[in-house]
Amino acid sequence: MASQSGWLIICLLAWIPGLKSSAEKNHYDLFFAICGIPSDLLAVDAAIDWRQSCTTSVCLIDEFWIRQIDEYRQFLRILAKFDIVMLYYSQSVKPVGERIDGKCFYLPPGVDALLFNPYPEQPKRAIDLYSIGRRSEITHQKLLQLASDARFFYLHDSIRGSQAINPAQHRTLFANIAKRSRYFIVNPGLIDDPKTRGNQSEIGNRYFEGAASGTIMVGERPQNEEFEKLFDWPDALIDMAYDSSEIDWIIQELDRQPERQERIRQNNVAHALLRHDWAYRWESILQIAGLAPMPQLLERKERLQGLGHAVLEGNMARTSA
Repeated sequence: MASQSGWLIICLLAWIPGLKSSAEKNHYDLFFAICGIPSDLLAVDAAIDWRQSCTTSVCLIDEFWIRQIDEYRQFLRILAKFDIVMLYYSQSVKPVGERIDGKCFYLPPGVDALLFNPYPEQPKRAIDLYSIGRRSEITHQKLLQLASDARFFYLHDSIRGSQAINPAQHRTLFANIAKRSRYFIVNPGLIDDPKTRGNQSEIGNRYFEGAASGTIMVGERPQNEEFEKLFDWPDALIDMAYDSSEIDWIIQELDRQPERQERIRQNNVAHALLRHDWAYRWESILQIAGLAPMPQLLERKERLQGLGHAVLEGNMARTSA
């Protein structure tokens, strides 16, 4: 893609000590920068003068809370240089947009729905409940009690995800474990850190990962109007308040309804394939930037749509053959 006629240049950056500026001789239709947090913009600004070498510039920021706007105010001038700014946190879009002339949009998180897809193999769900990342200590203790019974397999973090030896391998392992789990704990982003998130209730990645893997998601429903749009099918989430000690009762009730469980898994996987793969997110970015998709994106969408409809119709085995 790095040719004179190429239409895309992607810049995936975190803070890189000693990063040197690069003079880009070619011209591109799109410059796309992904930042974990606003301070990563320093590396982007130092790397290349995208305004001279790219027709349109887009910046996607993973984590930007309203309470952090003043903290990161010195980086807003860099952010304002972009033609389009996209945020994973919908409730941050308006206040950030007001500081950078309104060119700010919401982009929901996504998932590699093909990686997490359990069909057609449908491996045995030998793990009763899987919990990754932040968790309620009250719920955790209740689950540890359940796990004292050898018939209940509770899998949870014992180290931080940032300590993964190989991030790509860790991601694949996570997907394979999720596909083998019956229940999966989900909660809004930074649920246990109100000092940082304030009153925001944002949709974390776990909701998309849980749906794509066909687990039954149990947890707190984000107080966020976007959630009801993104997860609008029956039983997409089994509601359980954070710090609840009633996880055992919820599991017992669902375990008495095998047909309902199967419908939940089927719907979760199908909707992830049809709506929440990264291909759809990339398509949204291209639409806002006024660019047509390349053939590879259309091919992936066609595959996702075929798989998704096959799962909904219950003929996955025939399709995979």
